[in-house]
Amino acid sequence: MLYRQFETQEAIDLAYDPSKTADGAAAMARYQAMSAAAMADLKVHADVRFGQSLAETLDLFPATQPGAPLHVFFHGGYWRSLSNKEFSFAARGLVEAGVSVAVVNYALCPLVTLAELVRQCQVSLLWLADHATEYGYDAQRITVSGHSAGGHITGMLLATDWQGLYGRAPDLIKGATAISGLFDLGPFPYSWLQPKLQLTGRDVMALSPLNAQPQVGCPVNLMVGALESDEFHRQSRAYKAHLNAADPQREVVVEAVTDCDHFTIIDGLNDGTGQVFDAIMRNIE
Repeated sequence: MLYRQFETQEAIDLAYDPSKTADGAAAMARYQAMSAAAMADLKVHADVRFGQSLAETLDLFPATQPGAPLHVFFHGGYWRSLSNKEFSFAARGLVEAGVSVAVVNYALCPLVTLAELVRQCQVSLLWLADHATEYGYDAQRITVSGHSAGGHITGMLLATDWQGLYGRAPDLIKGATAISGLFDLGPFPYSWLQPKLQLTGRDVMALSPLNAQPQVGCPVNLMVGALESDEFHRQSRAYKAHLNAADPQREVVVEAVTDCDHFTIIDGLNDGTGQVFDAIMRNIE
């Protein structure tokens, strides 16, 4: 066996490559159109630099009212493609609901290691916490979400030792929503992604949220499209069990999103509708 019951790369690819069962190209075209409209319609502080490398930027969409909560969104692309620019639409519904939104960019594999990618996302959150006054949101009300690879990043942020690494309180994050997230990296060294990800066995252990002790005790939503593969659903169920084993009292919800695949699951963020939007707003409120 390569991973669990999977004996071949083809079987792993079928379970973990959403483009094999849904129209990824059409989704990207839709994301780009919605994002272009969001950039045109919303106030935005574009390409704000939070780190030293060229990729470490974010787009910040402020709410109309000062002192609004801040939601931070991490994009997908299996750690090796896309940028925050394809996901600007994720801000629209939240901004219209009175929430400031940061859509974070990060360097991609194999230009950087997955460990460095995670570090950049950690730094983005620290930067946002430190610049709340400048941009008019409330640093005491920060929530996070991420789609696909961004769901993995969300899990890694919950596993970050904020006090030990950065001298910050672990309640930096007040709520988290992982959308179609990957919490066990075990299948990916045997998949079509490995030439880009270049994961070692040590990476799989150190960078899988399922192998990490949770450090942040906030409520967590785990959202999976009802039409996604069994493996996406299993990973979220396993991550819920992992979080609740560490803290049986933690609020962790796993929810299948009706009639949605891996790509359509986040469409409702554009107009502030649907189960994913509602789950994020529950955390914020």
